[in-house]
Amino acid sequence: MIQEPRLIDLFLNLCKINAPALREREVIDWTKKYLEEIGLEVWEDEGGEKIGGNAGNVIALLPANATGKPTVFLSAHFDTVEPTEGLEIVDQDGTFFSGGDTILGADDKAGMAPAIEAVRALKEMQLPHGNVYLLLTIAEEIGLKGADVLEYEDLNLDFGYVLDTGPPVGSFVNRTGTHDKLDVIVYGKPAHAGKDPENGINAMQVAAEAIHGMRLGRIGPETTANLGIIEGGTAVNVVCPFVKIRAEARSTSMADLDAQIGHMIDRFESAATNWNTTVKIDHQRHYVSYEIESGAPVAQVAAMASQALGLHPVFRTTLGGSDANIFNAKGLPTLVVATGMQKIHTHDEFVTREDLVKTAHLSLQLLISAQEAPEQ
Repeated sequence: MIQEPRLIDLFLNLCKINAPALREREVIDWTKKYLEEIGLEVWEDEGGEKIGGNAGNVIALLPANATGKPTVFLSAHFDTVEPTEGLEIVDQDGTFFSGGDTILGADDKAGMAPAIEAVRALKEMQLPHGNVYLLLTIAEEIGLKGADVLEYEDLNLDFGYVLDTGPPVGSFVNRTGTHDKLDVIVYGKPAHAGKDPENGINAMQVAAEAIHGMRLGRIGPETTANLGIIEGGTAVNVVCPFVKIRAEARSTSMADLDAQIGHMIDRFESAATNWNTTVKIDHQRHYVSYEIESGAPVAQVAAMASQALGLHPVFRTTLGGSDANIFNAKGLPTLVVATGMQKIHTHDEFVTREDLVKTAHLSLQLLISAQEAPEQ
């Protein structure tokens, strides 16, 4: 069964190891040793080399001890949105916070530690099961890059679960939106700001005209858009020659997303035309939406597991992305499992001991219930 002291110890140790995206080497070496010591078969792929990181994805196998059982996986990611070097963890009445100037890193150590503990507990219980894998990825926070280069086809996986969203524990994400990115360069024309500004074109003014009237924020019930980063210029005494803008839009409706992206591009291009200048726009589809029907084996197992623990198997929609978007896009049925991580991507991030334990019990129950899953 789940051993709370070692689960908490594992979680705290994982959090304390600095692991920003593309620099996960230290935590991966530590985790590989841990997984080997508990008796799993462990290997690291070449994903880091493919995306410019210093370490690859980690795959760990608990070999099957019975025939005719599905091959399932649990997944979480190593990297954090900010460095956690010098992290001080505070335990305040059973709630873990960062006590310093860093994030806690519960995203996604509050998913990884329960997943590992669940596989360890299943091994110790010696219940009949098929092959069970841990897929532990790199560089999730910078574009799901590790999952995108993870080669799992030879593992013959049936379905699995990514532990990477917030509470309530017992709920699951079965539907997400598509996420598009825009990298925009608005060009102006440099001139001396004091001597002959009339000979220049200020790229900031061009960008301002484009942004004025642009639909941003909540566009519809399940469509959003945002301008996140704006930078440019060369000097205070030079008419601004360029502005770089990084933007995004998300929606569960491909038609609505395409309309919103088209609107944003049109605003930039029209403003450039009005000012007799140019704009460069790079449009990329970051990840695509998915929807898992309630009758799918991966969803049926999730509901069974949640109910077995007296939890509420709610299936919900989010516009956020995870490695599950990559796995589903490649044809591997995957649900996102809610964990206890809260206020993620901020220095106020926290997770409770109770939710860590509850997530570990749910992860173990998912593995147990999967052995009774309907055939694919």
